[in-house]
Amino acid sequence: MAPNPPSPPVLFDRALLGVRQKRAAKMGVAPFLLERVAEDMADRLRTVLRTFQHGVDVGTPGDQVRGALAAQVAELSHIDLPADESEALGLALESLDLAVSGLAFQFVDDLPGVLAQIRRALKPDGFLLAATMGGETLTELRQAFAAAESELEGGISPRVAPFADVRDAGALLQRAGFALPVTDVDRVVVRYGDVFALMHDLRRMGAANILAERRRTPLRRATLLRMAQIYHERFADPDGRIRATFDIVWLSGWAPHESQQKPLQPGSAKASLEAAVKRRTSPSPGGGGSTRMK
Repeated sequence: MAPNPPSPPVLFDRALLGVRQKRAAKMGVAPFLLERVAEDMADRLRTVLRTFQHGVDVGTPGDQVRGALAAQVAELSHIDLPADESEALGLALESLDLAVSGLAFQFVDDLPGVLAQIRRALKPDGFLLAATMGGETLTELRQAFAAAESELEGGISPRVAPFADVRDAGALLQRAGFALPVTDVDRVVVRYGDVFALMHDLRRMGAANILAERRRTPLRRATLLRMAQIYHERFADPDGRIRATFDIVWLSGWAPHESQQKPLQPGSAKASLEAAVKRRTSPSPGGGGSTRMK
């Protein structure tokens, strides 16, 4: 008998995530990233020339995504990601035309397992479209905390979650069995008056530190103030406002179906890569991204 595969490492305290999200709802949620994701998701689905009858929204906090897709999906239900990741999502085999998720997958330990469950729940030629935080999200906050703790406490405690990059996301889709996987990133740079305004927004998103290996002792005031000083020194614009990066990584893929386009066999190309490169005479247009102020 083959040994059972090892369990994924526990990175996140999902019970604490639920507590933080409830606190965020009481504080008044900061919805600007979810609103952006909902609008972009609706735009992306419009380019898919399909009619979706039965869909599911997996784990998205808030109702922005479901509201934005109401006119494009006849029936779009919602399920929460389980607090205990050993529990299944409870999706019936080949029961869905569409699965979506907005800003939920970044807090999942076993993302390959979740994606595999979604793929099995999709009918052949069913579609997954998801957005998750990734890449260089909150890189400025991570660097400022690391510098302050190294200077004042002689060590670093984990405070910002590790995020997958675009290549990781594509590999995860392939590993879960999706066909025609596509990933891209939308970089959003938000400017704040100071780091404390940023941290307040993170609490209102329910996105404060939920790492399982987080330090349990309270953050020292001296460390917090030094972190704020370092953040301003390194990441402030000439007008004094600081920058915070949020990378939204988009994932899409299809449940396999015989009608789908197949990759070419090696050696079957009609033109060489060298010839294609020589014909290229102008650079491609720049990528997306935006900056906003808070």
